[in-house]
Amino acid sequence: MFLIVRPIRLFCKALVAESTPGQLALGFALGVLIGFVPKGNLLALVLGMILAASRANLGIAAATILVVSFISPFFDPLSHQIGTWLLAHPSLTSVWTELYNTPVMPWTAFNNSIVLGSFIVGVAALYPAYRLSRPVFEKYSEKLTVWAKRFWLTRLLMGVEWANGLSKTE
Repeated sequence: MFLIVRPIRLFCKALVAESTPGQLALGFALGVLIGFVPKGNLLALVLGMILAASRANLGIAAATILVVSFISPFFDPLSHQIGTWLLAHPSLTSVWTELYNTPVMPWTAFNNSIVLGSFIVGVAALYPAYRLSRPVFEKYSEKLTVWAKRFWLTRLLMGVEWANGLSKTE
């Protein structure tokens, strides 16, 4: 039961938490980056650890990762072209060879053209996603918080009902 409720609670917390617009925008931008990168390699794991270690809003990031992960396969032809160009570029051949011979780097799957290209597309989208989403979060985050707190399910998941009941008994 806990595994089912936790993602819903995390999303509700993202709506009503005391996050700044900058934290919300950073969560959105990092979600775009992680959403573009194919999962199942060390690169996606390291990006997830960077997300968890940052002050970004994890609920917004998780929702963004989910949405962008479904959209990212449509960008695979572009990612493949970018990755193939980078991997086949003559001046970078020694860099790729050196990286591949290091102990951990092959687990990042950077030698896959789609993984490398998707990472580059995600990095290129990182700053624009932050800059474009920040004004949106500045304008609507307070309104969204007020709207979400009206629902009993949100208050229940966030523990407001329990906390109010506890404070009345004292």
